Amino acid sequence: MNLNDQPCIDKLARLFAAHKDTHDSHVLWVCKSGEVRIDCLSPHSAENEFEQSHPSMLARFKMYRRGQGYVGKKAAADKDFIGRVLQTLTQQWNQLQNQTDVCVVDRYC
Repeated sequence: MNLNDQPCIDKLARLFAAHKDTHDSHVLWVCKSGEVRIDCLSPHSAENEFEQSHPSMLARFKMYRRGQGYVGKKAAADKDFIGRVLQTLTQQWNQLQNQTDVCVVDRYC
């Protein structure tokens, strides 16, 4: 999903549904082009290490810890949750387009 190309709840929900909450912790992040991604975080790595390994990152959410229900099919089916995430993403995107440092969104929505 790209924030420059009419983002919608359904596209974001598909991103969340593509991951399993019980397998890994995850990071939701936005690259400088506006592409939104969710990637697994290796078991013993820190969030700042993940950030350093993605130089195109413009913003990221706090890590969604494994087993907390923030990713996966159940999370994707929660339209209120996905709607809040989308609203936060679009608000942040509008504020961050001219910044060079990575913004950390420190809430789960």
